Amino acid sequence: MSSNEIAIKVQGLGKRYEIYDQPGDRLRQFLFPRLRNLFRLSHKQYFREFWALTDISFEVKRGETVGIIGRNGSGKSTLLQIICGTLTPTTGSVQTNGRIAALLELGSGFNPEFTGRENVYLNASVLGLTKEETDARFDDIVAFADIGDFIDQPTKTYSSGMMVRLAFAVIAHVDADILVIDEALAVGDVFFTQKCMRFLRNFMKKGTILFVS
Repeated sequence: MSSNEIAIKVQGLGKRYEIYDQPGDRLRQFLFPRLRNLFRLSHKQYFREFWALTDISFEVKRGETVGIIGRNGSGKSTLLQIICGTLTPTTGSVQTNGRIAALLELGSGFNPEFTGRENVYLNASVLGLTKEETDARFDDIVAFADIGDFIDQPTKTYSSGMMVRLAFAVIAHVDADILVIDEALAVGDVFFTQKCMRFLRNFMKKGTILFVS
């Protein structure tokens, strides 16, 4: 298969977290290995390993829609964050072709002290749009979100539904090639969810979607 046909390629992916039983163990882990190396002493580990992901490999072709299903705590969100580049894998690699837009944890990427308007420009710039491009799309983003005058209020005053509305409105207008969507849409009202589903059905005709449930 040509590399140009692949939207997402995951190879041997693993993510390890270090679990410390006591706050002091983190400092010991930082300092003692250096001292042990200096004096050529045997090494001791002051943490327990927790592997959220181990040896994950798959490919998603351009234009495909793929759902990832699993229980809570099975590593689904960790996988999506690594694909989006917000987490670094411990082992393995991820390759993506095209612009990625993501709707992950509720409110992620938003500064709660910023207004909705400011967060639109912030998120759009992170996703690769210039200020001029965002200016041209701003009215459409606001119309899609349909949160009224709250667009000029700090997002810390938003309900969870309003947060999802604004976040989805942004990713729907950045000309993404790949959409990565976590379970955040579950908090939206039925009418907005239907609007999102219509957008996603149209996006499926040309783009790639990775969805978690």
